[in-house]
This record gives sequence, structure tokens and C-alpha cells, in this order.
Amino acid sequence: MTKTMMLQSRIESLLFVVGDDGLTIKQLSQLLGEPEELIVQTMEVLKTTYEEDLARGLTIKEIAGVYQLITKSELADTIQRLVENPTVQSLSQASLEVLAIVAYKQPITRVAIEDLRGVKCERPIQTLASRGLIKEVGRSEGTGRAILYGTTKEFLNYFGLNSIEEMPPLPEDELVETEQETDLFMTKFQETFSGVK
Repeated sequence: MTKTMMLQSRIESLLFVVGDDGLTIKQLSQLLGEPEELIVQTMEVLKTTYEEDLARGLTIKEIAGVYQLITKSELADTIQRLVENPTVQSLSQASLEVLAIVAYKQPITRVAIEDLRGVKCERPIQTLASRGLIKEVGRSEGTGRAILYGTTKEFLNYFGLNSIEEMPPLPEDELVETEQETDLFMTKFQETFSGVK
């Protein structure tokens, strides 16, 4: 086995072991004791190998500077059969609405989310935080220093984004303060990401 092949094998094994957390080029360089330039070159060769080999069900994807070993998108139907388990609950409508609001308005407080939705949001926020889709990103400057929420790396991963800037903007004229604002958020959110996963 050549040195290049051995390095590919070592990178592949590390990415497999770390799973969804993934690794950056810098982390791989430190773990493998190789220069970052060599890691980048080897990663490109490895990615090409995965993409061109139709017999492989895996590929490498870079999300927000982190490399992960993932299943190929064309195998989504096969994977869906495994994950479609009645014991695994999907996100509720309330959670999806809160996620849409956080994604487009972050950083945002719970009170501001509730103002937009018109109902309490404690439970959906807890659900989204427990699933790693949103997190505390700081405190507001106002009275009480309320918690500010924002999306996570897992949110980017879930929707296949490299950064939050890749989210398409919502038309400003549709963001007026009306009773229909939540519906507009949800409609645009679902339109934007339908078919992403």
C-alpha cells in the first residue's frame, strides 16, 4: 500500500469514527501528523474516488469547514426505510414554526418568538434544543438578560448548508406584522427546503 493510499485509509477511518461531528482539515492534520496541504490534496482524491465509484454508498461532504463521511443522496429512499420508525417522532408543526422563526430572525429571544407566533413556545424550544437544531447563543441587553437563540451546525447539516448565509432571504414585503406572519414564515421555510433532504 502506497503512502497516499494509507493516508486515505487513515482519513476515512477517522471520519467514520467521529460520525456526525466530522473533522476539520486542521484537526486531521494534527491527528495524522501530516501538513494541511497534503490533507487537502488527499481529501480531494478521496472525495473523487467516492463520487466516481458507483458501488460505494458513502461519500465525503464538507459543511461549514467540517468534513463528514455521509451516505450518498441518491440512496435517500433506502435510508428512509430504516429511519421511518413509528417510535421516532418527527418535529411537530409548532417546532417547525419556531425553527423557521429562529433560522430567519436569529439571534432571537423566546419572548420575541412568542410575539411572532402568538402562543407560548417553551416546549418547541426545548425539543429543538434537545435535537441540537437550536442553541443558546448569548443574552439580550434588555431587562432580565433573556436568552438569545440561534441555529446550530446540526441545523446546517440537516438542510445541507455550508453557512446560514446560504439561506435564501424571505421577501421583505411578506414580513409585515400581521396575524398571517407565522404562516408566511412556514410557507417560505417549507418552499425553501422542500426536497433538500
